[in-house]
Amino acid sequence: MAGHSHWAGIKHKKAANDAKRGKIWSKLARAIIVAARSGGGDPGMNLPLRYAIDKAKAENMPKDTIEKAVKKGTGELSGESYEEVVYEGYAKGGVAVLVEALTDNRTRTAPQVRKLFERHGGSMGTSGCVNWMFKKKGLITVNQSDANEEELMDTALSAGAEDMKSEGDFYEITCEPGDFDSLKAAVEEKGIKMEMAEISMIPDTTVKVDDKDTARKVLSLVEAFEDHDDVQNVYANFDIEDAVMAES
Repeated sequence: MAGHSHWAGIKHKKAANDAKRGKIWSKLARAIIVAARSGGGDPGMNLPLRYAIDKAKAENMPKDTIEKAVKKGTGELSGESYEEVVYEGYAKGGVAVLVEALTDNRTRTAPQVRKLFERHGGSMGTSGCVNWMFKKKGLITVNQSDANEEELMDTALSAGAEDMKSEGDFYEITCEPGDFDSLKAAVEEKGIKMEMAEISMIPDTTVKVDDKDTARKVLSLVEAFEDHDDVQNVYANFDIEDAVMAES
């Protein structure tokens, strides 16, 4: 999202307590189950599964927990059946919001998502109302204190990056999904620490939010979705200045 790296920075500073970590692991396990069910249990032959496992490892999920999730997906172990659902709508101020969820009960999740939109001053829309504003891209963020800008830019562009820009305390690098693996490998080879490395949905245009109350409602909506058990990813096209972000 626009402001994605800002938001990542804020979340990075929050304490990762056991309850929060448990919720994150539960969401990551769902992603592994769904990926393994649709493409098989070999991450070498199943790219979505490899990405899901990489994210789980980045969150320090235990190896046996990852393996159990894979086996649930392939049917070797019994487990819940999840389906992928995308919800779309608007936050306060006309900010477009895209919510990706994995649910075992669509009739439970949809009303809860609608209620969260409304509670935070937004509204849920129909399928396709904001999806067209976003493009799937590879996204890598690097803390500016962890890399030399010129070296990072040379490395990124040589490995297929489309763009690199400064966002708050981070460098944000984007690429086509097909170039993501080679770009990530090139950054890793240079020994540069990545704060975030994932396939994301990047907005074509952004909505500037200057009002503190609106910014607060937009950020609280995003955080509420991220805290929801069924929600995997939240994307939004807000553009909030650091000063406003800090006070919201």
